[in-house]
Amino acid sequence: MTKIALVLLVFFSMTAVADDLILTDKMKALDTEVFESFNRCQSPDELEKHASFFASDVEFYHDNGGVTWDRDSMIANTKNNACGHYSRKLVEGTFNVHSIKDFGAITEGVHIFCQNKTNECEGKAKFVMVWHKVNDKWQITRVLSYGHSEND
Repeated sequence: MTKIALVLLVFFSMTAVADDLILTDKMKALDTEVFESFNRCQSPDELEKHASFFASDVEFYHDNGGVTWDRDSMIANTKNNACGHYSRKLVEGTFNVHSIKDFGAITEGVHIFCQNKTNECEGKAKFVMVWHKVNDKWQITRVLSYGHSEND
């Protein structure tokens, strides 16, 4: 009986690890897509694509910029203040994913923003995004961007 229990434990542990790796790969790909569109958002098509990743009632919390309570306001701020001016880069090795049972996932990490004109990367910040999966479509419902500081 003990051998069967051990085999089952190993099997279910391997399945859980495989599921975690699949989720991590999916969320990393989505993070890349979100910010590739952000980095090219001076193009109306890319700005529209960027907007499509966010729920209409997304809440965006920025320690320096304040709070926006919906996608339209958030995208207007992005268009007016970031598009064509800044590009985002994920700091390698900082990206983490946490599953949310029956809802989606949380992604977190550290990113830097670089000025497009000078390619200078002046600051970094931590981020957290809450993703909701509905019928195979992932959308961001909450964003936290905080801990802004100069690059080390």
